[in-house]
Amino acid sequence: MTSLHLVDKTPPVPRVVWEAFPAWAQFSWLFLLSALSALRAALFFHFGVEGWETWLWGAGMLIVWAALLRRWARYSLTADRITVRNGYTGREIQSLPLDDVGEVSVRHGLVAGFFGIGTLVVHPRITDRVLTLRGVFDPGEVKRNIEALAHRRNRVTTHPPANL
Repeated sequence: MTSLHLVDKTPPVPRVVWEAFPAWAQFSWLFLLSALSALRAALFFHFGVEGWETWLWGAGMLIVWAALLRRWARYSLTADRITVRNGYTGREIQSLPLDDVGEVSVRHGLVAGFFGIGTLVVHPRITDRVLTLRGVFDPGEVKRNIEALAHRRNRVTTHPPANL
């Protein structure tokens, strides 16, 4: 009797080192607009002016939009690549192999710096198309992780072990 031996042909899923959505503070401008709308609704209600419900509804919708926009992009860093995926469909938007990582820089404005978030800009060595990760919490730490993994990856690919 012959036995049937099945072989799994699916590639192994790389270990995720870091994964995140943009920070809530990235959408602080929407929260500010929502607070202003809610304040206007409260003032209209207090002074008996019609239309306060619309302002309150608008304030709520701005909060919903902030929550939806936050989940629009999901960032992940594995041992071999940086990926930006659509948070709803899982479809890959942009990806960069760690072998191709050149310079990694952090940008942030005054408000973003106050909240501890920033934008990571990853410049590839080969092409001129940059990978941008907006609203990253603690961008300095993520930058160090990317650089360390890229350095390790480049060292392994340029100098393979002698026992191969």
